[in-house]
Amino acid sequence: MTTTTVLRTADELHARVRTGRRAVVMTMGALHEGHATLIRTAREIAGDGEVVVTVFVNPLQFGAGEDLDRYPRTLDADVKIAERTGADTVFAPSVDEVYPGGEPQVRISAGPMGERLEGSTRPGHFDGMLTVVAKLLHLTRPDMALFGQKDAQQLALIRRMVRDLNFGVEIVGVPTVREADGLALSSRNRYLSATERRTALALSQALFAGSDRHAAQEALRARAREVPATHARAEALSAIGESRAAADTHAVAKAVPGGPAAVRAAARLVLDDAARLNPPLALDYLALVDPSDFTEIPDDHTGEAVLAVAARVGTTRLIDNIPLTFGAAS
Repeated sequence: MTTTTVLRTADELHARVRTGRRAVVMTMGALHEGHATLIRTAREIAGDGEVVVTVFVNPLQFGAGEDLDRYPRTLDADVKIAERTGADTVFAPSVDEVYPGGEPQVRISAGPMGERLEGSTRPGHFDGMLTVVAKLLHLTRPDMALFGQKDAQQLALIRRMVRDLNFGVEIVGVPTVREADGLALSSRNRYLSATERRTALALSQALFAGSDRHAAQEALRARAREVPATHARAEALSAIGESRAAADTHAVAKAVPGGPAAVRAAARLVLDDAARLNPPLALDYLALVDPSDFTEIPDDHTGEAVLAVAARVGTTRLIDNIPLTFGAAS
């Protein structure tokens, strides 16, 4: 098993002899299986190179009334997880090490994408996130950095920053890790009571409902295109024998493959039901967006998309998303 070294300053990190490629996994600590998956993936990609895990609770990412003070600090446990999953180094700098002159006067702006969805709910969050990611990229000097796709908007913004500002680093996205019941792994899950957790399952259930609806429509339309054009469209769709299609033949016939409106509606039904639970789910947003800029996709969209949701259960705010691909109509 790898012996993991804990370093507190960039000078200590820079003094290490580098062999091979360096892969960095950035975290705010409170590591869980999602982080462990990132570290294991980094180990696989880096090979005989070096894996560095950063542990830094970034104050710039927390707005007024958010949970900076109660955010869990579990460095000893984090180091054990990092060591068990193949990290060579844990870089755990102090706030003074990262921001030696206090809060930085010059920061990275997330631009228009940073004002949508999460950015609208949490003003300034993405500016703070990009600023610390930029600083940690400079401090750790990696060849590649790995981030989870659960934070899809964050990942998109980091990729955009690296591209727009010519950072010489490869950004690798790693699929969301879920618990057995479907809940996306998050450090904030520990705040949920047993009843709150049952309500919180509606986030992933809504995404899966939207994904199922999308898959059914894609399959339906693909099969419908095989029916001779001499048949009336509604009759052709009904003849396929899809029980789901029979219920809404007219709507599906007018939709493009996997119509976005139907995907949103399927997810919304689950969330509306969860709003009536005890405790209730308080929805912040449900969005079906283009991953390049996080704007809502039109009904004729083809290509990649992200179905994203954010909600509060009790005092805990959770986010989740799932990628979808919309096919072109023939």
